[in-house]
Amino acid sequence: MRVTYIKAFNDNYIWAMQSEDNRCIVFCPGDAAPVLAWLEEHNCTLAAILVTHHHYDHTDGIADLVAATQCRVYGPAAETIPCNSHPVHPGDTITPAPGFPNFQVIACPGHTLGHVAYYAAPRLFSGDTLFAAGCGRMFEGTPDMFVHSLDTFRALPADTKIYCAHEYTAANLEFALAVEPDNQDIQERAALVAKQRSNQEATVPSLLSIELKTNPFLRTHLPSVQKAAEQRAGRQITRKEEVFAVIREWKDTF
Repeated sequence: MRVTYIKAFNDNYIWAMQSEDNRCIVFCPGDAAPVLAWLEEHNCTLAAILVTHHHYDHTDGIADLVAATQCRVYGPAAETIPCNSHPVHPGDTITPAPGFPNFQVIACPGHTLGHVAYYAAPRLFSGDTLFAAGCGRMFEGTPDMFVHSLDTFRALPADTKIYCAHEYTAANLEFALAVEPDNQDIQERAALVAKQRSNQEATVPSLLSIELKTNPFLRTHLPSVQKAAEQRAGRQITRKEEVFAVIREWKDTF
């Protein structure tokens, strides 16, 4: 299976997984036009759409794509998703089209309450829960929810490829360096990403093994991140959920 991105809006990636017989599935199409153009350019038939959560930049293209292709739609049953012909629940295993991988549906609330991710080893389509070097804003959930979601991802194999939905890596690494200025892995990754972006290259997918070394939101259990959160908050912090809450608020205003 070939996986590639389709650009949308300023910084969204709509991921497309393409089979050898020119069928494909796409993830979180916030805009139909670039997807339809990509389908035509690659002579590809859209078989299914997989949706992680309800935000407009992940869903606004669904209705037009269904009208044009009569494809299936898989989205979280707990959220309002347009044309959701196949509502999914955490723990489900789905095969979106014949010949495509089986995907595990993983609950990952925090950004929204019903957010799900789709995992078919070695690929994780994480929506807006986990970004390269960062995580999504906590719009609807709680710190405990979000940390549990990220811990679920941390437990996946280290060679997991993370296909997130936005090109936020450079800004996320700038913040990561504010949290852990002495982290050499972050320093090296920031230099690499700066070079990639200067060449207009995508910085994703990323490897979980790299995220574990450089993503502060996956490192809230470590003393270096806890210390930064304590300095930010001006108080002692003992729980990683509290650490997460402090650095998430910090990132919101960074």
